[in-house]
Amino acid sequence: MRSLVEVILLALQLYTYLIIASAILSWLVAFNVVNTRNDVVRAIWNFLDAVTEPALRPIRRILPNLGGIDISPVILILLIIFLQNLLVRVMQQYIPPTLL
Repeated sequence: MRSLVEVILLALQLYTYLIIASAILSWLVAFNVVNTRNDVVRAIWNFLDAVTEPALRPIRRILPNLGGIDISPVILILLIIFLQNLLVRVMQQYIPPTLL
């Protein structure tokens, strides 16, 4: 049981890193540091967009327009941190120490 929770926690942590990478890449594109006409940049952009956009889209629909500032990645990361903490607490509370 502990192994399953650890795999879930690792997946959530990796997803958090992907969200951060997506936000950083969007800033780099917005400030013309990197160009999406570059094949490598476009491939990374498409991958990060395909992975993160399904989770970010519902949050963006709920949030009001903040004039070009997108805080949906921050909210999603906070939700992931909350979920990670919840999983750790549930694991500590309901799984006997002999199984940990």
